[in-house]
Amino acid sequence: MPVATARAISLTASQRHRLKKMAYAHRTPHKARIRAHVVLHAARGRSNACIARETGLHVDTVRTWRGRFADEGIPGLADRQHPGRPPSLTALQTAQVKALACQLPAETGTPLARWSCPELAREATARGIAPALSDSTVRRWLAQDALKPWQHRSWIFIHDPDFGRKAARVLDLYARTWQGEPLGPDEYVISADEKTSIQARCRCHPTLAPGQARAMRVNHTYGRGGALAYLAAYDVHRARVLSRTDPRTGIDPFMNLVTQVMSQEPYASAKRVFWIVDNGSSHRGQKAADRLTSAFPNALMVHTPVHASWLNQVEIYFSVVQRKVVSPNDFTDLAQVRNRLRTFEDRYNATAQPFQWKFTTSELDDLLARLDRHTADHQEASSAQPAT
Repeated sequence: MPVATARAISLTASQRHRLKKMAYAHRTPHKARIRAHVVLHAARGRSNACIARETGLHVDTVRTWRGRFADEGIPGLADRQHPGRPPSLTALQTAQVKALACQLPAETGTPLARWSCPELAREATARGIAPALSDSTVRRWLAQDALKPWQHRSWIFIHDPDFGRKAARVLDLYARTWQGEPLGPDEYVISADEKTSIQARCRCHPTLAPGQARAMRVNHTYGRGGALAYLAAYDVHRARVLSRTDPRTGIDPFMNLVTQVMSQEPYASAKRVFWIVDNGSSHRGQKAADRLTSAFPNALMVHTPVHASWLNQVEIYFSVVQRKVVSPNDFTDLAQVRNRLRTFEDRYNATAQPFQWKFTTSELDDLLARLDRHTADHQEASSAQPAT
């Protein structure tokens, strides 16, 4: 039986350049690199059997890629499209599973807090949406629309009827404006609050430092060494923190912090010092504002809206303290906690820059407009439902 003659391969300069890049580039897929080597060997006049020995391929494989290049050029080295097995699940079934994922489990009578892919597959099968459904199929369908029903985020609706005005005052102060007038060089903005119940957890075994391929290890068992409150006043535009620690929070500890700050320069001789605080019991309401002004006539208290502590910049500083000082909590006693907080404050003040606060009054107006639309849509939907 006659042996088929190997196809002759002749390369242009451009084809040779592209094939060499395919054959030797580090990011070229392995199969593309092997096919390029087959063609380059064939262009040197080598037989299919010789190329097979050098590349470790079967001679039929070499013959296939050699022939495809001879017929189609470099595009012939790509994989051809295969129709594959026809889908066994319809687009309607896919849409039904996605619709199920967008419902709360409680609405469907399922005793779950959140959906997972296995639970969705089980529920879809039980409902007869599909005779059989795998977890991976459900996961792939949900990924098409970026659906993640197993995740959740907390939120709180605005209850303060004067939210817009109160929030705008705080945001104006961050932009160095008060009642439409720019603040002067002798006017300051202080953001203040308390971080409560910082514990001294005395670990029963020493904390182990991290090592190669090993995270720091903190013993789970600990003894309680007490707790304290950390009160801080953050100068918004100077990025300077003044703080104190007390056994507990309250009016007196907060006023002690105020006295500590207002007795120092430049605040003692400032024209005005604005104190931004939330609605905690230590500084809530008009009585707290009057108490502050009575003690220090150049001090003015500005409250954030109810449930809007996120507008208080000192909360950002507290988050830094939580990450860098408190966690993981491993202290021998409260004296060590106090010393660590005081030392960190000195370290922070030496290099701190003002926070890049980007939520402005324009963003506030957009937020309130979106909430108004959401409320109106919700009320329309509620009124459209028939009475039961």
